[in-house]
Amino acid sequence: MGAELFESSQAARETFEEADDSLGFPLSRLIFEGPATDLQNTANSQPAIMTMSIAAWRTWQEMQGSQAVSAKAVAGHSLGEYTALVAADVIDFSDAVRLVRKRGELMNQAAVNRPGAMAAILGLNELAFVQICDETGVELANINTDDQIVISGDKIGVARAMDLASARGAKKTIPLPVSGAFHSSLMFEAKAGLSEAIQGLNFKEPKMPVVGNCDSKPLFTADVIHAELVNGLCQCVQWKDSIRHLVDFGVTQFVEFGSGGVLAGLIKRIDRGVKVTTVSDTASMRKLAEEVA
Repeated sequence: MGAELFESSQAARETFEEADDSLGFPLSRLIFEGPATDLQNTANSQPAIMTMSIAAWRTWQEMQGSQAVSAKAVAGHSLGEYTALVAADVIDFSDAVRLVRKRGELMNQAAVNRPGAMAAILGLNELAFVQICDETGVELANINTDDQIVISGDKIGVARAMDLASARGAKKTIPLPVSGAFHSSLMFEAKAGLSEAIQGLNFKEPKMPVVGNCDSKPLFTADVIHAELVNGLCQCVQWKDSIRHLVDFGVTQFVEFGSGGVLAGLIKRIDRGVKVTTVSDTASMRKLAEEVA
């Protein structure tokens, strides 16, 4: 992940090196070489994913120079919200990569103390899941599209909710390979530590609107951003509403910076009328440059 960008772009290379220096260990080597078991630890995967995304974002800016098309607004899904804040110049990358490392450590410890699980459910609407949550004690973690919802909670509750969803017509139930019940009340003990870590950072006014996860509205002030990031540990990611807000705001083309393309797939399902592109290497950036020329 990211090796091609590292080799071909000075901006990407400097991003990976900045992450290594900020964290005090060779995160870039872990990203490029693994082992996968270490990379999958949430304290490593969170800064790794954000570093890859920012490397792609900076490479795009480097390639385009003064001709780069300005973003109308930015948003990120869960961890991606931190990437969006870096892109909007709210927080320096070096501070952000340390912050998400701390976030991963806090979430991992909360998961150890209060074990849980998550599952993605396809084919049921939000209203149906409100009732399932009431019956099982699980919580809505991500509302990704009209018919893709992720639930979070204790392992027994999630298993029961999956069974109920299947019995009530869900097309598919997928247990997620995660270490804890993220975006649920089981993460509550991580909030104090994250709030403390944020206190010492300098948040600047966004240079473009940043649409938050918790209520799908733009985040304008440092206090609002602080609360958003802390509350986001336990609250549901309202991704569907965030994308619809951006469409209403006038966004017609979405670009996902980073590897995977998961968000691009979700956006296409939310609104088939918008253009969506995933940018993860120089070839995809050249293709994007042709599209926006």
